[in-house]
Amino acid sequence: MKDVQYSVVVTLCALMLLWVSLSGYFNALQLGLGVVSVIAVTWLTVHLGIPTLDRSRLKMMIRLPSYHLWLTREILISNMLVARIILSPNMPLKRTIVYSKPRQNSDLGVTTYANSITLTPGTVTIDINEKGLVVHALDQRIAGDLMSDQMNIQVARLEN
Repeated sequence: MKDVQYSVVVTLCALMLLWVSLSGYFNALQLGLGVVSVIAVTWLTVHLGIPTLDRSRLKMMIRLPSYHLWLTREILISNMLVARIILSPNMPLKRTIVYSKPRQNSDLGVTTYANSITLTPGTVTIDINEKGLVVHALDQRIAGDLMSDQMNIQVARLEN
């Protein structure tokens, strides 16, 4: 129970800090709306049983900024590749379905991996089953990038 209380306090403080940093206003109305919003979101997370202080989530939170930078770079590269394919006069599409076995240990890690694939233009995670992730790729070059397993390795590093 004490872990949940500590988690609630950390969540309240982190969300309020995020609210203030994103709004940039320090008047009573903005801060009051921020407090109400933060309390509502924290209540909802407690009600859903989300707050936890397990080590895997804390490790992920620390390593997340560097992963976001890497993912942003990959998204930009993939955007250029998809734009080149679409703007090509004959639009050489070679759509394919690829299976990827996740290296992650937790459901959160697998979800992060699946969402990262879907965020990258030209790929969509269609299904997650016992064999792994089923991914639709717009082109074989994009599928080749996925099969290089670099994204899988990067997300697995978040957990370790």
